[in-house]
Amino acid sequence: MADIATLRARNAARWAAAKLTRGPEFDRVAERLVQAKARYQAVAVKTGVPWFIIAVIHQRESSQNFTRSLAQGDPWNAVSTHVPKGRGPFKSWEDAAIDALVNCSPYAARNKDWSAAGALTLLEQYNGLGYFNKGIPSPYIWSGTNQYAKGKYVADGVFDANTVDKQLGCAGLIIAMQTIDPSIKFGGVIVPIPDAILPEPPVSAETFWTRLITAFINAFKKGR
Repeated sequence: MADIATLRARNAARWAAAKLTRGPEFDRVAERLVQAKARYQAVAVKTGVPWFIIAVIHQRESSQNFTRSLAQGDPWNAVSTHVPKGRGPFKSWEDAAIDALVNCSPYAARNKDWSAAGALTLLEQYNGLGYFNKGIPSPYIWSGTNQYAKGKYVADGVFDANTVDKQLGCAGLIIAMQTIDPSIKFGGVIVPIPDAILPEPPVSAETFWTRLITAFINAFKKGR
């Protein structure tokens, strides 16, 4: 089983050190993704997944083709044949995207950690943890940055250590998008408040008067 805490730590360190090595390419794609912000926001509202995360998944899975599903790049108006298989058909790209984020592994809509480490790890899980298991940065995240050199799965289960991924990675896309839209920021970690430190519920009027009368009676008995 993959150690997700270790992957988060590695992704946090890589994000802090990441530099673009294919800047002009990133700039062109980032501009196109930001232009479609409203469409991604419509899905973000329904899923809780930040719009720019949806945008970079869309780019990696289908080069931002709105006739293709966010889940795996298959046409959304037909039943999918690639993993996740058997999804669809859907009425729209938005419906297919919501299904991919809510009902398909890694269930992005359930994620509560949208820090840089948490978001990038979720993106890596979306593609699969084969690169992490081999101890190398995932090109799905880091291609086009100084954090990735080579190594790619050229087919399902087939890894070539010398092949270089030509697609732009999600981290670099986010960096480039941030220069265009400064509102793009990673969030923090949402941690549930333990019951032990939750505030007590407000006392109802009935309970207040019951406690007051009881206290008065007890005081009267002590004074006798």
